[in-house]
Amino acid sequence: MTTVEFYFDFTCPRSYLATVRLHEAALRTGADIVWQPFDLKELSLSKKPEKEARQANWKAADLQAWAAYCGLQIQLPAAGTPATREALLGAVYAAARGKAFDYVKGVYAALYGPTDRSSELGSVASAAGLDGPAFVTALADPEAARIVAANGAELESRGGFRSATMFIGEQMFCGSSRMPLVEFALAQSSGRQFVMPGQHG
Repeated sequence: MTTVEFYFDFTCPRSYLATVRLHEAALRTGADIVWQPFDLKELSLSKKPEKEARQANWKAADLQAWAAYCGLQIQLPAAGTPATREALLGAVYAAARGKAFDYVKGVYAALYGPTDRSSELGSVASAAGLDGPAFVTALADPEAARIVAANGAELESRGGFRSATMFIGEQMFCGSSRMPLVEFALAQSSGRQFVMPGQHG
């Protein structure tokens, strides 16, 4: 039987949420939960650099776990954060022509896929069905730069502070891990009946 080890402390309210969701997941998959209570106050790392290293290692592994869950391959560039300014300007052009998803997904695949194709922005645009010469011209359009700046200012004015951030009405969701909450909020606002986590009876 598959098992999952669950380390928890009652002082953490998020562990309450995890308890319910993990139980439902175990029921759906036939897994056995190994309950591992621990006292959070007694957990200490003597050196701050060691804690930061552990967090960095966890974030890297967590990113790959989410990528596998989404059926994607993600490889971070060795040189750090890639230059994306032109890609953002191109996204304004793609969105105005109803090609946003194909373009944005293509840019992400080029930047973080198994093969680095970050220099082929024009190829990404063409694959998304955008006109090559017009796309290149749009990258120099001051209006595209104004829209990118306005979007950032609007996000900040609404309380946002990171990418990815999602709003449904005035309800804000930060990070891809909040997608179940996004799905739940969408279901609530759609008027349709969905059986969501926590509603299994």
